[in-house]
Amino acid sequence: MSFRAILFVIGILLSGLAATMCIPLFVDAFIYGTRDWYSFLMGMCVTGFFGSAMALANRPEGKIQLGTREAFIMTTLIWIMMCLFAALPIYWSRLNISFIDSCFEAVSALTTTGSTVLVGLDRMPKGLLLWRSILQWLGGVGIVVMAMTIFPALRIGGMQLFRSEFSDRSEKILPRVSQIASAILFTYVFFSVICFLMLLLAGMSTFDAICHAMTSISTGGLSTHDASIAAFNSPLIEAILCFFMFIGGSALILYVRLWNGDWKAIRDSQLRVYAGFTLCSIIVLTFWYYCTQNQPFLTSFRYCSFSVISVITSTGYTLSDYSLWGSFASLLFFMLSFSGGCTGSTTGGIKIFRFQVLYQLAKSHLHQLRRPYGVYVPMYQNHKITEAVAFSVFTFLVLYCVSLAVISSALSAMGLDFLTSLSGAAASLGNVGPGLGSIVGPGTTFASINSGSKAIMMFGMILGRLELLTVLVLFMPSFWRD
Repeated sequence: MSFRAILFVIGILLSGLAATMCIPLFVDAFIYGTRDWYSFLMGMCVTGFFGSAMALANRPEGKIQLGTREAFIMTTLIWIMMCLFAALPIYWSRLNISFIDSCFEAVSALTTTGSTVLVGLDRMPKGLLLWRSILQWLGGVGIVVMAMTIFPALRIGGMQLFRSEFSDRSEKILPRVSQIASAILFTYVFFSVICFLMLLLAGMSTFDAICHAMTSISTGGLSTHDASIAAFNSPLIEAILCFFMFIGGSALILYVRLWNGDWKAIRDSQLRVYAGFTLCSIIVLTFWYYCTQNQPFLTSFRYCSFSVISVITSTGYTLSDYSLWGSFASLLFFMLSFSGGCTGSTTGGIKIFRFQVLYQLAKSHLHQLRRPYGVYVPMYQNHKITEAVAFSVFTFLVLYCVSLAVISSALSAMGLDFLTSLSGAAASLGNVGPGLGSIVGPGTTFASINSGSKAIMMFGMILGRLELLTVLVLFMPSFWRD
């Protein structure tokens, strides 16, 4: 196993993370004139030292060659190491919080979960708020590139289906993986800039517009205010954020195809199901809220549409504490937290395409029961769903349920109540952010839970962000045998 190549790649990325710390350092030192820049200077020096040392000491001769085992190890180690070093500026800041809380904030940001342990955001150093947004923006584009390049090659959770689906079309437009990654990055930056400009025109300050543009397109959800989006009290801002959260929840590769003249991309079945599912959820919840909460219809639509899009896309912005709306709303939001957006998006959760595959398999099986001698081939976007893909999807769904049960049980063993344990596990595994209840609900932070529970949730965030199997395969003894 080529550990030198793995450490070299990690060293390069840590060096890039250190360079990124210059941005909040500059903001604190020269724009706002506060003394909080020193935490980023210390973090930059430590991260840059370890990153450059790892890169220089493990520089391979010739082209980097990574096998399947190296890819699994490298992917997991990248996220763990990036989270640990990204936590350093938070730990050394004047917030005076523990290292486990600093790591929780960094893991939540990089995995675009959006859970937070911080309070008093309105009075917090601007550089630190910007750092959280930058981490979410980096984590969002990082997972999109991995979902389109690495996960299909590793055959994780049925992702090999997209390797066959996009290979022909991508080869004609963008013949190399690096070009695909560059095109996705360009699209990601383009939407981020447009979102920033629209928020600026809608009345946000420049700083808030920058931070919320990064955390909406990345479907991260960390805000610069304790009240989240409710602090702005602007239907126009909420509508803009809804639009870009929805964009972040769709497959960014589709916009690359549209840019290159492939107008058939707009008829993508996953995008249509994603849009239809979101719309139906909004309609159902809006009419229920209107009939039970004695609110005007437009107010009901405003609160319900924003909350539904925020949960389905696993963003986690809050406009109202929906856990107080009633049992039906709580149950609906709990179920929506499992869905996620499209494959190749920045969202967490199970993803729409896996539900589509499951539906096609179930329909084919029911037809087979009705006519035992008929031949019914399950299809997904004109591609046959092979046994390997079906097995991968079923494996992912089973492991998702098992992981949810294990994490919930572990949180309960740490002293959390049933609702907090179950919703907290679902929120961390699905990278949603807020859970339900008075402890981890939309109107609170995760500051009050114990360190052991935070460590379990951090594991759940990374596990969910890396599509489960990338991490779980490392716990198999056979993986480490030659």
